[in-house]
Amino acid sequence: MDEGPIPWRRYRAMRLEAPGRPLVPHEGPVPEPAAGEVLVRVRACGVCRTDLHLRDGEVVARLPVVPGHEVVGEVVAAGPGVEALAVGDRVGIPWLGGTCGACRYCRSGRENLCEAPVFTGATRDGGYATHACADARFVLPLPPAAGWTDAEAAPLLCAGLIGWRALRLAGDPAVLGLYGFGAAAHLVAQVARAEGRTVFAFTRPDDGEAQALALRLGCAFAGGSDEAPPEPMDAAILFAPAGALVPAALRHVVKGGTVVCAGIHMSDIPAFPYALLWGERMVRSVANLTRADGRAFLAAAARLPLRPVVETLPLAEAETALARLRAGRVAGALVLLP
Repeated sequence: MDEGPIPWRRYRAMRLEAPGRPLVPHEGPVPEPAAGEVLVRVRACGVCRTDLHLRDGEVVARLPVVPGHEVVGEVVAAGPGVEALAVGDRVGIPWLGGTCGACRYCRSGRENLCEAPVFTGATRDGGYATHACADARFVLPLPPAAGWTDAEAAPLLCAGLIGWRALRLAGDPAVLGLYGFGAAAHLVAQVARAEGRTVFAFTRPDDGEAQALALRLGCAFAGGSDEAPPEPMDAAILFAPAGALVPAALRHVVKGGTVVCAGIHMSDIPAFPYALLWGERMVRSVANLTRADGRAFLAAAARLPLRPVVETLPLAEAETALARLRAGRVAGALVLLP
């Protein structure tokens, strides 16, 4: 394996060693892929809100761990038994890093609900690093003709995938509301618009930058989450981790409408009157993703073509990126470059 210039000959990462503590630099030997694994040289890794929840101890992780599950890079080595991928392939490593393959959910095609899952950047080291090993069966080849840069492709591996799954679970809404207009919403808005849907974007009340981005991407309305939409909505997707938005969204969806909670963590949902749910309205969550989701989304994203809005930061500034995400000072997606 040719590991290229000297800076690539050592493994560098930003590692979480304790909940609620800043990530710390870590160096060591480049990991070796085990049987069935590939070693990927990381070219870019998106910064996801789940990484922030991990850092804050709101989502359980194996510690110490290297966060990052929106990983784009190049296969530089393969362990025994890998046949579907080859050295030089451009790939993405998503959140779902492995499943048991034997539980009731895996056997019924619902591997996103696996009883013994492996999560990239949580239960195995992820992409806030120069290199990452991954189970080759769960690595997603990136469409070569899509034209995305490494940084543009990175948020597709979670923000895009979760947005895609959430949109599919929302049914077939003619009018769709998106609460929280960050990395995921700015991607799913493009998909929804390409499918001919009317999209309303709801942001923090004072987030003019996100509202301006929503309008540039074709949303018919952009306002604060405390505002009413111009008309009732058929469905709403909540990307903001604020439980109070659930009854707020229910107030504005039609009978039979769906409110989809798309985050892995959310603050408590306050009590609300049954009248908001009555009329066959539905509240449901999205849990992880499947490999089929990944293949379908990347193919659709390449056809559109989907154009992510990204800002890049050096890997060493991972803490700065997480702080900006916490403060809501991001338009589109943040991506770390090792």
